[in-house]
Amino acid sequence: QLQLVESGGDSVQSGGSLRLSCTTSEFTLVAYPIGWARQAPGKEREEVSCISTEGGATTYAESVKGRFTISRDYAQNTVYLQMNNLKPEDTAVYYCAVVGRDYYNGTYYCENYNQWGRGTQVTVSS
Repeated sequence: QLQLVESGGDSVQSGGSLRLSCTTSEFTLVAYPIGWARQAPGKEREEVSCISTEGGATTYAESVKGRFTISRDYAQNTVYLQMNNLKPEDTAVYYCAVVGRDYYNGTYYCENYNQWGRGTQVTVSS
């Protein structure tokens, strides 16, 4: 079991920004595609974004496109999720995970999220 650790969650007002971090001391993140997903109370987990091993390819859910940016810091062994213009509907527990399969089919896709972290809470108030 690979252990990922998320941090950076907080309570902010609508329109605010947060940067979430995903890291581990157990392995090198660059060896895997990494994804972010979120789960709001009473809702299914939603895959939000993922990034390829070399960082050259990314993908976003339609609900966050243009507001969220995923990136890697190789020196810090960290994957970030920069979240801008936050909305109340972004309120959820955010998780990072190893992506089991990624591929191109005209667009970059990520599948089989696994090795979930414990999550970090993001709360956006109106």
